[in-house]
Amino acid sequence: MSLPSAPETGAVHRAGRVALVGRPNVGKSTLLNRLVGCRISITSNRPQTTRQRVTGIVTRADAQIVFVDTPGFQTEHQSALNRAMNRGVARGLHDVDAVVWLVEALKYDRRDEVVADLLAGSAPVILAINKTDTVGDRKLLLPFIARLSGLRAFEAIIPVSAAKGWQLTELLDAIVQLLPEGPPLHGEDDITTVSERFLAAELLREKLFRLLGDELPYASTVEIDLFKQDGNLRSIQASIVVDKEGQKPIVIGKGGKQLKVIATQARRDMERLFGGKVFLEVWVKVKRGWAESEAALKRMGFDI
Repeated sequence: MSLPSAPETGAVHRAGRVALVGRPNVGKSTLLNRLVGCRISITSNRPQTTRQRVTGIVTRADAQIVFVDTPGFQTEHQSALNRAMNRGVARGLHDVDAVVWLVEALKYDRRDEVVADLLAGSAPVILAINKTDTVGDRKLLLPFIARLSGLRAFEAIIPVSAAKGWQLTELLDAIVQLLPEGPPLHGEDDITTVSERFLAAELLREKLFRLLGDELPYASTVEIDLFKQDGNLRSIQASIVVDKEGQKPIVIGKGGKQLKVIATQARRDMERLFGGKVFLEVWVKVKRGWAESEAALKRMGFDI
C-alpha cells in the first residue's frame, strides 16, 4: 500500500468520509463504482443486493473522498439479516463529514420518507437525484426538485445519472466543499478498504443473483472457505449457502452447468479486479435459517 501523499505547499487539500444512503435499488452501488472507476460494489436488478457497508476511495489532486456505500434501508421485511443491514445504514451515518442521499428521478415514496427520517441531525446532506437518463421530458424534473427541496436544507441538489456518468464531476465538486482540510486518509492508489476476500465473496454473490434472478430466494449468500495468494495467483474456495435442500439443484443446474457458469463469470471478474490469475472452486451448502441466526450473521461479518 502506498503512503498518503502530501498536497502541494500552499494548496488547500481536503479529506473526509461521505455516506451514500437511499432506499433499495436506487443506484448507490452503481454510483460508487462509477465514481471510483472500478467495480468494488456489486449490482443487480434485485433490491438489497448490497448487504454490508462497502468503502470506495476517490483521490483527486485537491481532495480524497472515502465513500461508504450502505445497504438500502429495508422497510418491507424484518428478518435478522434485514435488521442487521438497517443497523449498518444507521451506523454508516455516524462519523462522516457529509451525506449523499440518492432519490430516483420522479419517484419518491414511503421508503424514501423512512430514509429522510434517518437523516435528521446528521452531517450536511447533498441530494442526488439519480436515473435522470430515464426521464423522457426533463421539464418534469423541475417540479420534482422543487417538491424535494422543501424537505430540509440541502447543501446542494444535483440531478445525476450514475449509469451514464452525467453530472458526477459536479457532484464531487459539491462534496469536496463539505470536507475538512487535511491530508489524504489513504494511499493515492487505494480504491477501497475492504479485503480481497470480501470482494471475492461479493462478486460470486452478484453472479448468483444476476444469473438466477427470482428463481433463487433471497436467503442465499456466499462464504469464503479458503483465500490463499501465491505471487500473482489466488486460490479461492467458496461456498454458496442456501436455506433449503430443494434450492441446491437450482444453483447447481443440470449436470452442474449452472454452477459452472456462475463460477466462471465470477472468476473472470475477480481476475480483472485483482489483476492476476484466480483458481476458484465453488460448492453449494445448506444452512437452514441462517438469515434469522444472529450468530451466523456475526460470523459473516454483519453488525450485530
